Amino acid sequence: MTGMGSYLPLFVVLPLAAGFLCLLLKGVAPRAAPWLSVVSMLGLLALAGSAVGGGGTEVAFAGGWGPRAFGDGAFVAGIALVLDGLSRLFLLLVALVGTAAAIYALRYLAPEPGRPLYHLLFNLLVAGMNGALLAGDLFNLYVFVEVASLASYGLVAYRPGGTEVEAAFKYLVLGTVASTGILLGIATLYAATGMLNMADLAAAIAAGAVPRPALAFAAGLFVLGFATKTAAMPFHAWLPDAHPSAPAPISAMLSGLLIKTLGIYALVRVFFLVVGVDERMRLLLTLLGCLSMWGGVLLAQAQDDLKRILAFHSVSQMGYVLVALGIDSWLGVAAALFHAVNHGLFKSALFLSAGSLERLSGTRRLSEMGGIFQRAPATAVGLVGSCLSIAGVPPFNGFWSKLLILIALVSAGQYLVALLAAGAALMTLVTFVKVQRKAVFGPLPARLAAARELPATMYLPVLALVVLCLLSGLLWPVGVDGVVGAAASAVRAPGEGGSAVEQYVEAVHGSRTP
Repeated sequence: MTGMGSYLPLFVVLPLAAGFLCLLLKGVAPRAAPWLSVVSMLGLLALAGSAVGGGGTEVAFAGGWGPRAFGDGAFVAGIALVLDGLSRLFLLLVALVGTAAAIYALRYLAPEPGRPLYHLLFNLLVAGMNGALLAGDLFNLYVFVEVASLASYGLVAYRPGGTEVEAAFKYLVLGTVASTGILLGIATLYAATGMLNMADLAAAIAAGAVPRPALAFAAGLFVLGFATKTAAMPFHAWLPDAHPSAPAPISAMLSGLLIKTLGIYALVRVFFLVVGVDERMRLLLTLLGCLSMWGGVLLAQAQDDLKRILAFHSVSQMGYVLVALGIDSWLGVAAALFHAVNHGLFKSALFLSAGSLERLSGTRRLSEMGGIFQRAPATAVGLVGSCLSIAGVPPFNGFWSKLLILIALVSAGQYLVALLAAGAALMTLVTFVKVQRKAVFGPLPARLAAARELPATMYLPVLALVVLCLLSGLLWPVGVDGVVGAAASAVRAPGEGGSAVEQYVEAVHGSRTP
Protein backbone atom coordinates (compact mmCIF):
# COMPACT_ATOMS: atom_id res chain seq x y z
CA MET A 1 0.00 0.00 0.00
CA THR A 2 1.04 3.53 -0.65
CA GLY A 3 -0.48 6.75 0.57
CA MET A 4 -0.97 8.47 3.89
CA GLY A 5 -3.13 5.73 5.42
CA SER A 6 -1.18 2.51 4.92
CA TYR A 7 -2.99 0.94 7.90
CA LEU A 8 -6.41 1.26 6.23
CA PRO A 9 -6.42 -2.26 4.69
CA LEU A 10 -6.40 -3.68 8.23
CA PHE A 11 -10.07 -2.69 8.56
CA VAL A 12 -10.82 -5.30 5.89
CA VAL A 13 -7.97 -7.77 6.33
CA LEU A 14 -8.46 -8.30 10.09
CA PRO A 15 -12.08 -9.56 9.94
CA LEU A 16 -11.35 -11.53 6.76
CA ALA A 17 -8.44 -13.31 8.45
CA ALA A 18 -10.52 -14.01 11.56
CA GLY A 19 -13.39 -15.36 9.48
CA PHE A 20 -11.30 -17.80 7.48
CA LEU A 21 -9.42 -18.90 10.59
CA CYS A 22 -12.81 -19.81 12.08
CA LEU A 23 -13.40 -22.09 9.11
CA LEU A 24 -9.90 -23.57 9.09
CA LEU A 25 -10.10 -24.42 12.79
CA LYS A 26 -13.56 -25.96 12.47
CA GLY A 27 -12.29 -29.52 12.82
CA VAL A 28 -9.46 -28.75 15.25
CA ALA A 29 -10.74 -26.13 17.67
CA PRO A 30 -14.36 -25.21 16.88
CA ARG A 31 -14.74 -23.44 20.23
CA ALA A 32 -12.10 -20.91 19.18
CA ALA A 33 -14.41 -19.33 16.56
CA PRO A 34 -16.43 -17.11 18.94
CA TRP A 35 -13.27 -15.82 20.59
CA LEU A 36 -11.65 -15.10 17.22
CA SER A 37 -14.63 -12.89 16.41
CA VAL A 38 -14.29 -11.07 19.73
CA VAL A 39 -10.56 -10.50 19.19
CA SER A 40 -11.22 -9.32 15.64
CA MET A 41 -13.85 -6.81 16.78
CA LEU A 42 -11.68 -5.53 19.63
CA GLY A 43 -8.85 -5.01 17.12
CA LEU A 44 -11.19 -3.06 14.86
CA LEU A 45 -12.37 -1.00 17.83
CA ALA A 46 -8.77 -0.04 18.59
CA LEU A 47 -8.15 0.83 14.92
CA ALA A 48 -11.36 2.87 14.66
CA GLY A 49 -10.57 4.70 17.91
CA SER A 50 -7.12 5.66 16.64
CA ALA A 51 -8.58 6.72 13.27
CA VAL A 52 -11.13 8.99 14.95
CA GLY A 53 -8.29 10.69 16.79
CA GLY A 54 -6.80 11.73 13.44
CA GLY A 55 -7.97 14.37 11.04
CA GLY A 56 -8.08 15.25 7.38
CA THR A 57 -8.36 12.75 4.55
CA GLU A 58 -6.09 9.72 4.37
CA VAL A 59 -5.70 7.63 1.22
CA ALA A 60 -4.05 4.26 0.55
CA PHE A 61 -3.61 2.63 -2.86
CA ALA A 62 -3.80 -1.14 -3.26
CA GLY A 63 -0.78 -3.00 -4.53
CA GLY A 64 1.53 -0.04 -4.05
CA TRP A 65 0.27 1.82 -7.11
CA GLY A 66 -2.28 4.55 -7.53
CA PRO A 67 -4.70 5.16 -10.35
CA ARG A 68 -2.93 5.47 -13.71
CA ALA A 69 -3.66 8.16 -16.27
CA PHE A 70 -5.07 7.08 -19.61
CA GLY A 71 -5.95 9.03 -22.72
CA ASP A 72 -6.68 12.63 -21.84
CA GLY A 73 -5.51 12.19 -18.27
CA ALA A 74 -8.59 10.64 -16.65
CA PHE A 75 -7.69 8.35 -13.75
CA VAL A 76 -9.58 5.12 -14.32
CA ALA A 77 -7.50 2.28 -12.80
CA GLY A 78 -6.36 1.52 -9.30
CA ILE A 79 -8.07 0.76 -6.00
CA ALA A 80 -8.07 3.58 -3.48
CA LEU A 81 -9.10 3.35 0.17
CA VAL A 82 -10.19 6.75 1.46
CA LEU A 83 -10.63 7.69 5.12
CA ASP A 84 -12.33 11.00 5.85
CA GLY A 85 -14.62 12.37 8.55
CA LEU A 86 -17.64 10.50 7.17
CA SER A 87 -15.99 7.07 7.03
CA ARG A 88 -14.33 7.60 10.44
CA LEU A 89 -17.73 8.03 12.08
CA PHE A 90 -19.23 4.88 10.59
CA LEU A 91 -16.11 2.75 11.10
CA LEU A 92 -16.35 3.55 14.80
CA LEU A 93 -20.04 2.61 14.83
CA VAL A 94 -19.31 -0.73 13.11
CA ALA A 95 -16.58 -1.51 15.64
CA LEU A 96 -18.73 -0.64 18.66
CA VAL A 97 -21.81 -2.61 17.60
CA GLY A 98 -19.73 -5.46 16.18
CA THR A 99 -17.90 -5.85 19.49
CA ALA A 100 -21.16 -5.91 21.44
CA ALA A 101 -22.68 -8.49 19.05
CA ALA A 102 -19.58 -10.73 19.16
CA ILE A 103 -19.48 -10.78 22.98
CA TYR A 104 -23.25 -11.36 23.15
CA ALA A 105 -22.94 -14.35 20.80
CA LEU A 106 -20.47 -16.13 23.12
CA ARG A 107 -23.31 -17.58 25.19
CA TYR A 108 -26.32 -16.81 22.98
CA LEU A 109 -25.11 -19.32 20.34
CA ALA A 110 -23.44 -21.73 22.75
CA PRO A 111 -26.13 -24.46 22.46
CA GLU A 112 -26.22 -24.31 18.64
CA PRO A 113 -24.11 -26.32 16.17
CA GLY A 114 -22.33 -24.80 13.17
CA ARG A 115 -20.83 -21.88 15.02
CA PRO A 116 -17.62 -21.68 12.92
CA LEU A 117 -19.76 -21.08 9.83
CA TYR A 118 -21.71 -18.39 11.69
CA HIS A 119 -18.53 -16.61 12.69
CA LEU A 120 -17.10 -16.86 9.17
CA LEU A 121 -20.20 -15.11 7.82
CA PHE A 122 -20.20 -12.63 10.71
CA ASN A 123 -16.63 -11.55 9.95
CA LEU A 124 -17.32 -11.41 6.21
CA LEU A 125 -20.26 -9.13 6.98
CA VAL A 126 -18.00 -6.79 8.96
CA ALA A 127 -15.26 -6.89 6.31
CA GLY A 128 -17.78 -6.02 3.60
CA MET A 129 -19.18 -3.10 5.57
CA ASN A 130 -15.72 -1.73 6.38
CA GLY A 131 -14.64 -2.09 2.76
CA ALA A 132 -17.72 -0.20 1.59
CA LEU A 133 -16.95 2.58 4.09
CA LEU A 134 -13.40 2.96 2.76
CA ALA A 135 -13.91 2.34 -0.97
CA GLY A 136 -12.69 5.26 -3.04
CA ASP A 137 -14.19 4.09 -6.33
CA LEU A 138 -17.71 3.07 -7.27
CA PHE A 139 -16.93 -0.43 -8.49
CA ASN A 140 -15.22 -1.50 -5.28
CA LEU A 141 -18.00 0.14 -3.30
CA TYR A 142 -20.33 -2.21 -5.19
CA VAL A 143 -18.06 -5.22 -4.58
CA PHE A 144 -17.90 -4.65 -0.83
CA VAL A 145 -21.65 -3.98 -0.67
CA GLU A 146 -22.16 -7.38 -2.29
CA VAL A 147 -19.74 -9.12 0.11
CA ALA A 148 -21.71 -7.76 3.06
CA SER A 149 -25.05 -8.53 1.42
CA LEU A 150 -24.17 -12.15 0.60
CA ALA A 151 -22.96 -12.73 4.16
CA SER A 152 -26.18 -11.24 5.54
CA TYR A 153 -28.34 -13.52 3.34
CA GLY A 154 -26.59 -16.54 4.82
CA LEU A 155 -26.89 -15.25 8.37
CA VAL A 156 -30.64 -14.64 8.04
CA ALA A 157 -31.02 -18.30 6.98
CA TYR A 158 -28.52 -19.51 9.61
CA ARG A 159 -31.13 -21.37 11.65
CA PRO A 160 -32.83 -24.20 9.73
CA GLY A 161 -36.51 -23.58 9.30
CA GLY A 162 -39.08 -22.65 6.70
CA THR A 163 -39.61 -19.12 8.03
CA GLU A 164 -35.90 -18.32 8.04
CA VAL A 165 -35.32 -19.68 4.54
CA GLU A 166 -38.35 -17.81 3.19
CA ALA A 167 -37.17 -14.55 4.76
CA ALA A 168 -33.64 -15.04 3.42
CA PHE A 169 -34.97 -15.80 -0.07
CA LYS A 170 -37.13 -12.66 -0.11
CA TYR A 171 -34.17 -10.65 1.15
CA LEU A 172 -31.95 -12.21 -1.54
CA VAL A 173 -34.38 -11.41 -4.38
CA LEU A 174 -34.97 -7.79 -3.35
CA GLY A 175 -31.31 -7.32 -2.50
CA THR A 176 -30.35 -8.59 -5.95
CA VAL A 177 -32.73 -6.10 -7.57
CA ALA A 178 -31.13 -3.31 -5.53
CA SER A 179 -27.60 -4.44 -6.37
CA THR A 180 -28.46 -4.67 -10.06
CA GLY A 181 -29.72 -1.09 -9.98
CA ILE A 182 -26.51 0.09 -8.31
CA LEU A 183 -24.33 -1.78 -10.84
CA LEU A 184 -26.27 -0.39 -13.81
CA GLY A 185 -25.93 3.12 -12.36
CA ILE A 186 -22.17 2.64 -12.06
CA ALA A 187 -22.01 1.27 -15.61
CA THR A 188 -23.91 4.32 -16.89
CA LEU A 189 -21.44 6.75 -15.34
CA TYR A 190 -18.48 4.68 -16.53
CA ALA A 191 -19.84 4.60 -20.09
CA ALA A 192 -20.22 8.39 -20.02
CA THR A 193 -16.84 9.23 -18.48
CA GLY A 194 -14.53 6.20 -18.55
CA MET A 195 -13.99 6.75 -14.81
CA LEU A 196 -14.76 4.84 -11.63
CA ASN A 197 -12.79 6.75 -9.01
CA MET A 198 -15.22 8.87 -6.99
CA ALA A 199 -13.01 11.94 -6.83
CA ASP A 200 -12.52 11.95 -10.62
CA LEU A 201 -16.19 11.35 -11.24
CA ALA A 202 -17.11 14.19 -8.89
CA ALA A 203 -14.80 16.55 -10.78
CA ALA A 204 -16.10 15.37 -14.17
CA ILE A 205 -19.75 15.71 -13.17
CA ALA A 206 -19.13 19.16 -11.69
CA ALA A 207 -17.51 20.17 -14.97
CA GLY A 208 -20.57 18.99 -16.94
CA ALA A 209 -18.81 16.05 -18.60
CA VAL A 210 -21.79 13.72 -18.03
CA PRO A 211 -24.90 14.35 -20.19
CA ARG A 212 -27.89 15.27 -18.05
CA PRO A 213 -30.07 12.33 -19.24
CA ALA A 214 -27.31 9.84 -18.37
CA LEU A 215 -26.77 11.50 -14.99
CA ALA A 216 -30.51 11.46 -14.21
CA PHE A 217 -30.78 7.80 -15.25
CA ALA A 218 -27.82 6.81 -13.04
CA ALA A 219 -29.22 8.83 -10.14
CA GLY A 220 -32.58 7.04 -10.43
CA LEU A 221 -30.86 3.65 -10.35
CA PHE A 222 -28.84 4.66 -7.30
CA VAL A 223 -32.00 5.79 -5.51
CA LEU A 224 -33.60 2.40 -6.23
CA GLY A 225 -30.56 0.51 -4.98
CA PHE A 226 -29.62 2.47 -1.90
CA ALA A 227 -33.21 3.14 -0.80
CA THR A 228 -33.78 -0.64 -0.85
CA LYS A 229 -30.60 -1.23 1.16
CA THR A 230 -31.80 1.44 3.61
CA ALA A 231 -35.27 -0.21 3.77
CA ALA A 232 -37.00 3.07 3.03
CA MET A 233 -40.67 2.75 2.13
CA PRO A 234 -41.84 1.51 -0.36
CA PHE A 235 -38.60 -0.49 -0.76
CA HIS A 236 -38.75 -2.04 2.72
CA ALA A 237 -40.54 -5.37 2.15
CA TRP A 238 -37.48 -7.52 2.93
CA LEU A 239 -36.75 -6.03 6.35
CA PRO A 240 -39.74 -7.04 8.57
CA ASP A 241 -39.13 -10.71 7.74
CA ALA A 242 -35.32 -10.74 7.63
CA HIS A 243 -34.67 -9.04 10.97
CA PRO A 244 -36.92 -11.26 13.11
CA SER A 245 -35.66 -14.44 11.39
CA ALA A 246 -31.98 -13.79 12.03
CA PRO A 247 -30.26 -14.67 15.34
CA ALA A 248 -30.37 -11.73 17.77
CA PRO A 249 -26.72 -10.63 17.26
CA ILE A 250 -27.32 -10.53 13.50
CA SER A 251 -30.61 -8.68 13.89
CA ALA A 252 -28.57 -6.09 15.81
CA MET A 253 -25.99 -5.95 13.01
CA LEU A 254 -28.59 -5.71 10.24
CA SER A 255 -30.63 -2.96 11.87
CA GLY A 256 -27.84 -1.23 13.75
CA LEU A 257 -25.24 -1.29 10.98
CA LEU A 258 -26.14 -2.79 7.62
CA ILE A 259 -28.91 -0.38 6.64
CA LYS A 260 -26.57 2.48 7.64
CA THR A 261 -23.41 1.37 5.84
CA LEU A 262 -24.96 -0.11 2.67
CA GLY A 263 -27.85 2.34 2.62
CA ILE A 264 -27.43 5.70 4.34
CA TYR A 265 -23.63 5.96 4.11
CA ALA A 266 -23.50 4.82 0.48
CA LEU A 267 -26.36 7.14 -0.47
CA VAL A 268 -24.65 10.10 1.21
CA ARG A 269 -21.27 9.27 -0.30
CA VAL A 270 -22.54 8.77 -3.86
CA PHE A 271 -25.04 11.63 -4.01
CA PHE A 272 -23.52 14.32 -1.82
CA LEU A 273 -19.91 13.85 -2.95
CA VAL A 274 -20.20 12.45 -6.49
CA VAL A 275 -23.50 12.76 -8.35
CA GLY A 276 -24.76 15.90 -6.60
CA VAL A 277 -27.98 16.77 -4.81
CA ASP A 278 -30.42 19.17 -6.45
CA GLU A 279 -33.85 20.33 -5.32
CA ARG A 280 -35.62 17.38 -6.96
CA MET A 281 -33.39 14.95 -5.11
CA ARG A 282 -34.00 16.78 -1.83
CA LEU A 283 -37.74 16.60 -2.42
CA LEU A 284 -37.48 12.86 -3.14
CA LEU A 285 -35.50 12.28 0.06
CA THR A 286 -38.11 14.22 2.02
CA LEU A 287 -41.01 12.26 0.52
CA LEU A 288 -39.31 8.90 1.13
CA GLY A 289 -38.49 10.01 4.66
CA CYS A 290 -42.05 11.09 5.52
CA LEU A 291 -43.49 7.88 4.08
CA SER A 292 -40.97 5.78 6.02
CA MET A 293 -41.46 7.67 9.29
CA TRP A 294 -45.22 7.22 9.35
CA GLY A 295 -45.54 3.93 7.48
CA GLY A 296 -43.07 2.21 9.79
CA VAL A 297 -44.49 3.57 13.02
CA LEU A 298 -48.10 2.75 12.06
CA LEU A 299 -47.30 -0.80 10.95
CA ALA A 300 -45.40 -1.34 14.21
CA GLN A 301 -48.57 -0.57 16.19
CA ALA A 302 -50.29 -3.64 14.75
CA GLN A 303 -47.54 -6.11 15.73
CA ASP A 304 -47.33 -8.44 18.73
CA ASP A 305 -43.96 -9.97 17.76
CA LEU A 306 -41.32 -7.87 19.53
CA LYS A 307 -38.70 -8.27 16.80
CA ARG A 308 -41.20 -7.26 14.10
CA ILE A 309 -42.06 -4.17 16.13
CA LEU A 310 -38.36 -3.29 16.22
CA ALA A 311 -37.96 -4.04 12.50
CA PHE A 312 -40.76 -1.67 11.50
CA HIS A 313 -39.29 0.98 13.76
CA SER A 314 -36.02 0.66 11.85
CA VAL A 315 -37.98 1.71 8.77
CA SER A 316 -39.49 4.61 10.71
CA GLN A 317 -36.21 5.82 12.22
CA MET A 318 -34.48 5.82 8.83
CA GLY A 319 -37.26 8.17 7.74
CA TYR A 320 -35.93 10.80 10.16
CA VAL A 321 -32.48 10.45 8.62
CA LEU A 322 -33.82 10.85 5.08
CA VAL A 323 -35.90 13.96 5.82
CA ALA A 324 -32.88 15.54 7.53
CA LEU A 325 -30.71 14.76 4.50
CA GLY A 326 -33.32 16.51 2.38
CA ILE A 327 -32.59 19.81 4.17
CA ASP A 328 -30.17 22.08 2.33
CA SER A 329 -27.99 22.89 5.33
CA TRP A 330 -24.99 21.67 7.30
CA LEU A 331 -27.21 21.31 10.38
CA GLY A 332 -29.55 18.98 8.48
CA VAL A 333 -26.68 16.70 7.44
CA ALA A 334 -25.17 16.75 10.96
CA ALA A 335 -28.54 15.93 12.54
CA ALA A 336 -29.09 13.10 10.03
CA LEU A 337 -25.69 11.52 10.73
CA PHE A 338 -26.09 11.99 14.49
CA HIS A 339 -29.45 10.22 14.42
CA ALA A 340 -28.08 7.43 12.19
CA VAL A 341 -25.32 6.73 14.72
CA ASN A 342 -27.71 7.00 17.66
CA HIS A 343 -30.08 4.57 15.96
CA GLY A 344 -27.20 2.16 15.47
CA LEU A 345 -26.54 2.19 19.21
CA PHE A 346 -30.06 1.98 20.65
CA LYS A 347 -31.53 -0.32 18.00
CA SER A 348 -28.64 -2.78 18.43
CA ALA A 349 -29.31 -2.75 22.17
CA LEU A 350 -33.03 -3.32 21.52
CA PHE A 351 -32.48 -6.32 19.27
CA LEU A 352 -30.00 -7.87 21.69
CA SER A 353 -32.55 -7.29 24.47
CA ALA A 354 -35.23 -8.93 22.33
CA GLY A 355 -32.99 -11.98 21.96
CA SER A 356 -32.52 -12.11 25.72
CA LEU A 357 -36.28 -11.84 26.34
CA GLU A 358 -36.91 -14.63 23.85
CA ARG A 359 -34.34 -16.81 25.63
CA LEU A 360 -35.94 -16.05 29.02
CA SER A 361 -39.60 -16.39 28.07
CA GLY A 362 -39.46 -18.79 25.13
CA THR A 363 -41.49 -16.43 22.95
CA ARG A 364 -41.24 -13.19 20.97
CA ARG A 365 -44.89 -12.28 21.55
CA LEU A 366 -45.38 -9.33 23.87
CA SER A 367 -48.78 -10.64 24.97
CA GLU A 368 -47.07 -13.72 26.44
CA MET A 369 -44.32 -11.85 28.31
CA GLY A 370 -44.41 -9.82 31.50
CA GLY A 371 -42.68 -9.13 34.79
CA ILE A 372 -39.17 -9.80 33.48
CA PHE A 373 -37.78 -7.22 35.90
CA GLN A 374 -38.64 -9.52 38.79
CA ARG A 375 -36.53 -12.40 37.45
CA ALA A 376 -33.83 -10.71 35.32
CA PRO A 377 -33.27 -7.11 36.47
CA ALA A 378 -30.07 -6.50 34.47
CA THR A 379 -31.74 -7.65 31.24
CA ALA A 380 -34.78 -5.50 32.07
CA VAL A 381 -32.64 -2.39 32.72
CA GLY A 382 -30.96 -2.84 29.34
CA LEU A 383 -34.33 -3.04 27.59
CA VAL A 384 -35.75 -0.02 29.45
CA GLY A 385 -32.69 2.12 28.69
CA SER A 386 -32.79 1.30 24.98
CA CYS A 387 -36.57 1.92 24.90
CA LEU A 388 -36.06 5.35 26.46
CA SER A 389 -33.39 6.11 23.85
CA ILE A 390 -35.48 5.26 20.78
CA ALA A 391 -38.55 6.94 22.30
CA GLY A 392 -36.62 10.21 22.54
CA VAL A 393 -36.76 10.64 26.31
CA PRO A 394 -34.13 13.11 27.61
CA PRO A 395 -31.29 12.93 28.39
CA PHE A 396 -30.80 9.92 26.10
CA ASN A 397 -29.30 10.45 22.65
CA GLY A 398 -32.50 9.83 20.68
CA PHE A 399 -34.04 12.98 22.13
CA TRP A 400 -31.21 15.26 21.03
CA SER A 401 -30.86 13.94 17.49
CA LYS A 402 -34.63 14.17 16.92
CA LEU A 403 -34.61 17.68 18.40
CA LEU A 404 -31.78 18.73 16.08
CA ILE A 405 -33.71 17.34 13.10
CA LEU A 406 -36.79 19.34 14.15
CA ILE A 407 -34.69 22.50 14.58
CA ALA A 408 -33.10 21.98 11.14
CA LEU A 409 -36.54 21.49 9.55
CA VAL A 410 -38.01 24.59 11.20
CA SER A 411 -34.92 26.64 10.29
CA ALA A 412 -35.39 25.57 6.66
CA GLY A 413 -39.07 26.58 6.74
CA GLN A 414 -40.33 22.99 6.40
CA TYR A 415 -43.00 23.32 9.08
CA LEU A 416 -45.27 20.54 7.79
CA VAL A 417 -42.42 18.02 7.69
CA ALA A 418 -41.39 19.10 11.20
CA LEU A 419 -44.95 18.50 12.39
CA LEU A 420 -44.97 15.04 10.78
CA ALA A 421 -41.64 14.20 12.41
CA ALA A 422 -42.88 15.32 15.83
CA GLY A 423 -46.06 13.24 15.41
CA ALA A 424 -44.06 10.15 14.45
CA ALA A 425 -41.84 10.70 17.51
CA LEU A 426 -44.92 10.75 19.72
CA MET A 427 -46.18 7.50 18.17
CA THR A 428 -42.76 5.94 18.80
CA LEU A 429 -43.02 6.92 22.45
CA VAL A 430 -46.45 5.24 22.64
CA THR A 431 -45.05 2.03 21.15
CA PHE A 432 -42.20 1.69 23.59
CA VAL A 433 -44.26 2.58 26.62
CA LYS A 434 -46.37 -0.44 25.61
CA VAL A 435 -43.26 -2.59 25.18
CA GLN A 436 -41.99 -1.73 28.65
CA ARG A 437 -45.40 -2.18 30.28
CA LYS A 438 -45.98 -5.61 28.74
CA ALA A 439 -42.49 -7.07 28.80
CA VAL A 440 -40.84 -5.55 31.87
CA PHE A 441 -43.35 -4.29 34.42
CA GLY A 442 -46.43 -6.39 33.81
CA PRO A 443 -47.48 -9.38 35.97
CA LEU A 444 -45.11 -12.33 35.84
CA PRO A 445 -46.73 -15.31 34.05
CA ALA A 446 -46.74 -18.49 36.09
CA ARG A 447 -44.70 -20.33 33.46
CA LEU A 448 -41.85 -17.81 33.97
CA ALA A 449 -41.66 -18.24 37.74
CA ALA A 450 -38.44 -20.26 37.42
CA ALA A 451 -36.76 -17.83 34.98
CA ARG A 452 -33.44 -16.37 36.10
CA GLU A 453 -30.91 -13.82 34.94
CA LEU A 454 -28.95 -14.63 31.79
CA PRO A 455 -25.13 -14.92 31.67
CA ALA A 456 -23.23 -11.67 32.03
CA THR A 457 -21.92 -11.84 28.45
CA MET A 458 -25.53 -11.41 27.28
CA TYR A 459 -26.56 -8.43 29.38
CA LEU A 460 -23.27 -6.54 29.74
CA PRO A 461 -23.01 -5.69 25.99
CA VAL A 462 -26.56 -4.32 26.12
CA LEU A 463 -25.83 -2.25 29.21
CA ALA A 464 -22.64 -0.94 27.57
CA LEU A 465 -24.62 0.21 24.53
CA VAL A 466 -27.21 1.85 26.80
CA VAL A 467 -24.43 3.70 28.66
CA LEU A 468 -23.15 4.93 25.28
CA CYS A 469 -26.68 6.10 24.47
CA LEU A 470 -26.77 8.03 27.73
CA LEU A 471 -23.27 9.49 27.35
CA SER A 472 -23.83 10.55 23.75
CA GLY A 473 -27.01 12.25 24.97
CA LEU A 474 -25.34 14.04 27.86
CA LEU A 475 -22.29 15.01 25.79
CA TRP A 476 -24.05 15.62 22.47
CA PRO A 477 -22.58 19.13 21.92
CA VAL A 478 -19.08 17.62 22.07
CA GLY A 479 -20.03 14.88 19.62
CA VAL A 480 -21.77 17.18 17.15
CA ASP A 481 -18.84 19.58 17.23
CA GLY A 482 -16.37 16.70 17.06
CA VAL A 483 -16.63 13.42 15.17
CA VAL A 484 -20.20 13.97 13.91
CA GLY A 485 -19.39 17.53 12.90
CA ALA A 486 -16.30 16.35 11.02
CA ALA A 487 -18.44 13.79 9.19
CA ALA A 488 -21.03 16.42 8.26
CA SER A 489 -18.33 18.84 7.10
CA ALA A 490 -16.89 16.12 4.85
CA VAL A 491 -20.27 16.08 3.09
CA ARG A 492 -21.60 19.63 3.33
CA ALA A 493 -19.30 22.46 4.33
CA PRO A 494 -20.74 24.93 6.86
CA GLY A 495 -22.14 27.97 5.12
CA GLU A 496 -22.83 28.19 1.41
CA GLY A 497 -21.19 26.54 -1.56
CA GLY A 498 -19.97 23.09 -2.46
CA SER A 499 -16.47 23.38 -1.01
CA ALA A 500 -16.78 19.99 0.75
CA VAL A 501 -16.79 18.25 -2.65
CA GLU A 502 -13.81 20.32 -3.81
CA GLN A 503 -11.88 19.46 -0.65
CA TYR A 504 -12.60 15.75 -1.14
CA VAL A 505 -11.40 15.85 -4.76
CA GLU A 506 -8.26 17.81 -3.85
CA ALA A 507 -7.42 15.49 -0.94
CA VAL A 508 -7.64 12.34 -3.08
CA HIS A 509 -5.82 13.90 -6.04
CA GLY A 510 -3.10 15.29 -3.82
CA SER A 511 -2.32 11.87 -2.35
CA ARG A 512 -1.56 10.23 -5.68
CA THR A 513 1.97 9.23 -6.52
CA PRO A 514 3.34 10.21 -9.92
